[in-house]
Amino acid sequence: MTTDKMVKKETIFIAIAISLVVGFLTGTIFTTYKLSSSKNSAGQYTSASEQQDSSGNAEQLKEITALELEVQKNPNNGEAWAQLGNLYYDTSQVKKAITAYSRAQAILPANADILTDLGVMYRLDKQPDKALESFNKAIQANARHEYARLNKGIVLLYDQNRAPEALQAWQELLAINPKAVIANGRSLQDLMAEVRKELDKTSK
Repeated sequence: MTTDKMVKKETIFIAIAISLVVGFLTGTIFTTYKLSSSKNSAGQYTSASEQQDSSGNAEQLKEITALELEVQKNPNNGEAWAQLGNLYYDTSQVKKAITAYSRAQAILPANADILTDLGVMYRLDKQPDKALESFNKAIQANARHEYARLNKGIVLLYDQNRAPEALQAWQELLAINPKAVIANGRSLQDLMAEVRKELDKTSK
């Protein structure tokens, strides 16, 4: 994201959280992680699905109205489009979020945060190819972008059954942050070992 809140997130240790059910080849549940998620009491970031709220509240609706007016008057305001995308997502308007993030990305093409959030929305809209394209662009824009690499692996493994490539994406993430952990405090390395174990079972 382009807001101050999101910039600050890039300066601190990111506790990576993933939802995993063992046996991914038969339907593992993976969750994408959106940059506008908030920290929970354990200091970890909540997932996109955890923070999704289909109703919205009065303050959110007020902010949406104000931002919609802003982008109508100033259609080249990339940050306003990005903020509008956040609010559309938070109120379960995924297709509108895609439109808003796409407008923001067209104005701010090298913003890895916007590209990552756009990829998350594409994945929720069941467009994994476009999601991967967005994550790859985010990585090109910022090679150290942890969320982009994490979500790339999720899409490769769960949506496209490309486990070796998913593991490679996560290995590259570990090269950036060797201490990456999943929600219950287990390391990402442990998660990857679990996936490799499942792969070994299926190859026998």
